[in-house]
Amino acid sequence: MEPIDLRSDTVTKPTQEMRHAMYRAEVGDDVYGDDPTVNALEAYAAELVGKEAALFVPSGTFGNQLALFTHCQRGNEVVLSDQSHIVQHEVGAAAIIAGVQLRTFIPDGNYPVWDDIREHLRNGLDIHWPQTDLVALENALGNGEVLPLTIMEDIFKKAHVLDIPVHLDGARMFNAAHYLGIEADRIAGLADSVMFCLSKGLCAPIGSMLAGNGQFIEAARKKRKIMGGGMRQVGVIAACGLVALKTMRQRLSEDRDMAEAIASLFRNTGLFEVKPEPVKINMFFLRYRDCVSADREERLAEELVKAGVRVNPPEDGWIRIVTHHDVSTVDLSLIHRQIEMAVSAVGS
Repeated sequence: MEPIDLRSDTVTKPTQEMRHAMYRAEVGDDVYGDDPTVNALEAYAAELVGKEAALFVPSGTFGNQLALFTHCQRGNEVVLSDQSHIVQHEVGAAAIIAGVQLRTFIPDGNYPVWDDIREHLRNGLDIHWPQTDLVALENALGNGEVLPLTIMEDIFKKAHVLDIPVHLDGARMFNAAHYLGIEADRIAGLADSVMFCLSKGLCAPIGSMLAGNGQFIEAARKKRKIMGGGMRQVGVIAACGLVALKTMRQRLSEDRDMAEAIASLFRNTGLFEVKPEPVKINMFFLRYRDCVSADREERLAEELVKAGVRVNPPEDGWIRIVTHHDVSTVDLSLIHRQIEMAVSAVGS
């Protein structure tokens, strides 16, 4: 029996519709702007999130780093949460590619608010200071939270008063939109640029989009070439991105429901703390309520893998669970038994 993979929503296989679309895709040299499928994807993506233009890039990290590279002058600063993906999981690329300093803060609550950001902004007038060139946000956040629109709007407006643009890491923006009960363009409209993934939860095998105004994307296109992201007959994978955006984003509430169902299995044991509460997207985190031993979560992760549920080792004491298209309702009863086996093996 194949293991059930709850490590990430990047582990999905392309759907049959995507495979057919790859086979039929018209292609051309995208560096020359000649690939009709890439052009169609970029136009559709821009329209979907209410931006003037969009650019197809290989990955979410590439898209975020390209945004920093395009917005910022070398030696200046980006202000963002210490817990953001750009800080925690993009291998220090901002120092290498854009040559910027990341000025981080730890939010007082579950997500950043303007007061967290304001005290870290610098205007560069003092000769000892770098200039703040950008504020970077996430929605959905890497901790499974969803940033309310009122908070985003407050940050966006107040940053603009200071002539500081806002970039949004929207890797799972469509999951956030489902939770908020809105279209994704409402979220994207509260940022000057936005990156969103086609391969996180949407089943595309490769790719992300960077969207913004026409001038920004024109500049980003050249910088994409500098970063080695000028791809050629790439319509074969852009075709999957079109399927992802047109069909797969519509079913993301199913993944949230599955995540909530699995979270309930852990809650019902009475042994675990789950966050966030309630589960808001296709992701939640868990740990034992009682710290009996320091390696308890590590042992649980190992036992889950032995039982047939693939999870990553814990990070900062929390095990992350992520659902996706390839986890079915049929799997749920199996997961229930596998959790029971793993919990019993670790002991209460």
